[in-house]
Amino acid sequence: MEFEQCREILLQESELVQKIASLQNLIREAVFSRNWADFQGYFSELGALGEEFASLEDRRERLFIGIRRESDASARFYAFVAQFPQEQRTELAVIYRSLKFETMRLRMTGESLMSYISEARATIAGFFEVAFPERGGKLYTPHGIPVSHDLRSMVLNRAF
Repeated sequence: MEFEQCREILLQESELVQKIASLQNLIREAVFSRNWADFQGYFSELGALGEEFASLEDRRERLFIGIRRESDASARFYAFVAQFPQEQRTELAVIYRSLKFETMRLRMTGESLMSYISEARATIAGFFEVAFPERGGKLYTPHGIPVSHDLRSMVLNRAF
């Protein structure tokens, strides 16, 4: 019973990581093609997938309740799977390692993308600060309305 629960949760987490990776690719493509229209929607969807992933992770951690001697999640996982026969241990370990690898890869890709976005925003803000010091670092719509400093404010009518 515990084996099936753990396997199912790990597989669901792996599926979610794949969805997050594909969404992250959409975000990357949107950034590089300067398509800011759906940007907020992408981040909302990414947040929802992140919450779902955290929920699955909590469910998986609850399976390890009896294993208190280990402080790190990986150690608890391996202590948990040690109770199963070799074939089941191997199956769970392979899924878990694959999940950890994909999660780490996803995190590094996301951090580099956010670093790129931050640098682009800083560059544009610096340009506008030097080019238009009278604006005081504020951005405006074509109708003169101040625009928030989120990513939608980078549209700039697609041209300077």
